[in-house]
Amino acid sequence: MDKVIDARGLSCPQPVILTMNEIKKVKKGEIVILVDTETSKENVVRAAITNGWTVKGIENEEEGYRISIVKG
Repeated sequence: MDKVIDARGLSCPQPVILTMNEIKKVKKGEIVILVDTETSKENVVRAAITNGWTVKGIENEEEGYRISIVKG
């Protein structure tokens, strides 16, 4: 099962910090991050890519964005 981080309602840098903490724990696999602002989306994506993860997809949702990142 994918790990889901619900960072909606949090302002930056909190979504990035939560994402980075999970990246350090799982090392590989898939993580889904839920954010509610464009800025959070961009910052989470940038942090994931910088740390060697691939953005599998970004979906618009009613309450923001669903970002899926993977590392094999």
